[in-house]
Amino acid sequence: MTGETDLQNLISHMRPMLDPKPYVFCTFATKSLVELAEYEPIGLFSETEGMTAILPLERARELELVEAEWFRRITLTVHSSLEAVGLTAAVARALAEEGIPANVVAAFFHDHVFVPEERAEDALNALRTLAETQ
Repeated sequence: MTGETDLQNLISHMRPMLDPKPYVFCTFATKSLVELAEYEPIGLFSETEGMTAILPLERARELELVEAEWFRRITLTVHSSLEAVGLTAAVARALAEEGIPANVVAAFFHDHVFVPEERAEDALNALRTLAETQ
């Protein structure tokens, strides 16, 4: 497994980066992965109830999908290992202390934190503060 596993290093080097695009979480009861590919999702997850797709807001509107809450993505640019312990908890705690909901997606290289659009700057500042205090 590659990537950083030391929690102190992960936090102090996470360099959170705010994506300028808004995203929405959409659900599809019967779509297959192949069918969803045309929607250009940045993330897909299969659940018992159906497929969840994370779509750029602009693409969701083009497809006339029902909009839920808008989210912004904060990427923790440190290369974290999938075996790392504690990063998600530290990030969630820092955001919870500010009353900011967080939906975390761990990908192979980075963790991505989706926060409500109206709290994105607050979330970015909270994560920068967390990194600076390590």
